[in-house]
Amino acid sequence: MAKSRSSYIIEIDSITKRFGNLTAVDQVSLKVKEGEVFGLLGPNGAGKTTLISMLCTILYPNSGRAKINGYDIVKNPDYVRKSIGIVFQDPSLDDRLTGKENLELHAMLYNIDKKTREKRIGKVLEIVELKERANDLVRTYSGGMRRRLEIARGLVHYPRVLFLDEPTLGLDPQTREHVWEYIKQLVKKEKITIVMTTHYMEEADALCGRIAIIDRGKIIALGTPAALKNSIGEETVILKIPDSDKPKTKEKIKKVFPKSKELDGRVFIPVKNAERQIKKIYEKAKKAGIEFIEIGIHKPTLNDVFLHLTGREIREEKADAKDIMKSHMRNRGRRRF
Repeated sequence: MAKSRSSYIIEIDSITKRFGNLTAVDQVSLKVKEGEVFGLLGPNGAGKTTLISMLCTILYPNSGRAKINGYDIVKNPDYVRKSIGIVFQDPSLDDRLTGKENLELHAMLYNIDKKTREKRIGKVLEIVELKERANDLVRTYSGGMRRRLEIARGLVHYPRVLFLDEPTLGLDPQTREHVWEYIKQLVKKEKITIVMTTHYMEEADALCGRIAIIDRGKIIALGTPAALKNSIGEETVILKIPDSDKPKTKEKIKKVFPKSKELDGRVFIPVKNAERQIKKIYEKAKKAGIEFIEIGIHKPTLNDVFLHLTGREIREEKADAKDIMKSHMRNRGRRRF
């Protein structure tokens, strides 16, 4: 099977997926370079999981095209599957098997011969630091260990692209940090392309070279974390002023800082180069007799970007596209999507 040549490992052209009256993914176009860590950032219901499900050939698009490693997701699904690994958002390990047995089963499904299988399993277990627990039942693993084993399973057949759907969802902050480190090591040592979805802004900021912000099925922003944050402009110096809602204090604040905004006892002053400006603001407030108990700096975050673009923060919804997709599949008599 000859594949098309391209400098991009993933090419998506106007792909759309509908479930009844819901358009879960709406005319999405993206290109991802080989070796890139690419993030899909957005709330439940945004279309992240549906998009990844199509790229992994679990779902077919209603319209548009996409290629993975040069293979069309509709015309050449078997070749696409050989090119990818995936770590699902929902746990999918068999906890009645050992860690090694889970990996062996996965490798056998990819027709990897015994000798190669043993070598690769040993390597991926080493990468995720589970070699000493390889022969323990998965039911004895912590949540973080299970997540690392799922990442190892996604790597055992040496994929060109690894999809990580909410790889740290439900993990405590310390374990999440550890998983981040494993992901960074994968990119550095294995030179694979990673596409990840996440709700966690700091996760996307720390790991991704580029990010697409997706909401209501559409890509609403695309760029590096730094470029996205710079796109919304200025930094902010924040003064905590207990009586900022009193008329006299308000008058003073507006006179000294005309561009400021007040909310819940805090005054937000937009500036450029906040580190250089904070001393001047401190001195101006003191000179004007504005009493404050705290001063600090806020730099734009990805959450600010999302808030700026959508008018709301990342939200949890009662039913997202994946829930609707599951229901849709059940109605068609399928056990799982």
